[in-house]
Amino acid sequence: MQISSKADALLLLTLISGRNPEYLIGQHVAYAASLRDSGLELIPTGYLLIDGGKSTTAHYMTQTLPIPGDKPDIAAITALAGSQLGLKAIYLDCGSGALRPVSVAMVAAVRQAVDLPIIVGGGITHAEQILALRQAGADWIVVGNAIEQNPAILTEITQKLRVTALDSEAHPPRVG
Repeated sequence: MQISSKADALLLLTLISGRNPEYLIGQHVAYAASLRDSGLELIPTGYLLIDGGKSTTAHYMTQTLPIPGDKPDIAAITALAGSQLGLKAIYLDCGSGALRPVSVAMVAAVRQAVDLPIIVGGGITHAEQILALRQAGADWIVVGNAIEQNPAILTEITQKLRVTALDSEAHPPRVG
């Protein structure tokens, strides 16, 4: 229960890719009253663990097998089921320190399946990955360990994204 009253909202994660009831509903029941009393906006979010090339803390702590990284159809149908349950966002995560990020193909498949905000995290270390994930349909990108290991990377990523945005304004994509 590390909730700050200064936050605008809280992603209320439900591990829909797993089969461990503790993370499907158990933790929600344990903290429901505290969350209500926090006054924060709660955003019900479907959390999908994706294989990023190595076991992560999230996999270990939840005792959940990740969705194979080369199975975008499984992620897409799981996200669709989450949207049908009323979830308001989807979070595809390979976990901290993943060797590889969620694939562009997986993000594109999930984007095609749901019209919800898509958050992608884990293993993202370069601006090119961010651009590709955004083009595939990701709305939010989470970059954590890369910044902890090399704080200058945030400036590098920001500069690359700024140049790319300016270039796309000067040369907008052609439709036809």
